[in-house]
This record gives sequence, structure tokens and C-alpha cells, in this order.
Amino acid sequence: MDSERTFTVDEARSLLPAVRARVAELVTIRADLAQLVYDLQQAGTSPLGGVAEAKAAEARLDDIVTWFADEGIEVKGISPVLVDFPSTLAGQSVRLCWVEGEPDLAWYHPTVLGFPGRRPLPDGL
Repeated sequence: MDSERTFTVDEARSLLPAVRARVAELVTIRADLAQLVYDLQQAGTSPLGGVAEAKAAEARLDDIVTWFADEGIEVKGISPVLVDFPSTLAGQSVRLCWVEGEPDLAWYHPTVLGFPGRRPLPDGL
């Protein structure tokens, strides 16, 4: 894991296809796991499987989140998926911020402010 990695906007954007692919898998597993857990709690059975399948889904979610960490990308949430790419803008520590469903990497926030300080990236970046 490279916890000290920082990204340029271009570097972060170049990773978006891989991010989107893993997020798509995460979204499917997240939904299946929610349904599976609900079914097991309510009926004791599920068409999606049993406890073993739930454990496997949890392990796969952990693998996906670990990939992000290994790349130096911070996962801030999984429902919805929210990821931050550590960066600097005008000498300030920021996080380039992407949320599940967004078409591009177009937002950032100062590191010290977190998501409430989210702003559009300046033009030209």
C-alpha cells in the first residue's frame, strides 16, 4: 500500500476506467450481499445462497477495497462509492473526489475540509 502517493489530475483520470470496473463489481456485490443478508434474516434461506456465499461476498468486497488502498486511492464510502485521490492544487493538500455514477473526475476538496468543502475542479485541469 502506498499511503503517501499523490496524483495529478491526469493520473487520477487515467485510473478511472479501472476504478469504474471495480466499482461496477462492488455495486453488484453490495446489492447481492444486502439481499442475501436480508433473506437469511427474514426467511433463513435465499436464492442467492447461504452463509458461505455471504462470507465470500464480504471477502470479495474486502479484496476490491484493498485494490484501491494498494493504488493509493482512499475509499471514503461504499454506499454510494466515494473515492479520493490525494493531490495538491496551488500548493494546497486536496483530495480529487469521485462519487459512484459521476461521468468524470471533476471535483476536489481541501483535505482539511473533507466532502463538505467539495468544489468543481478549476477550468483547464
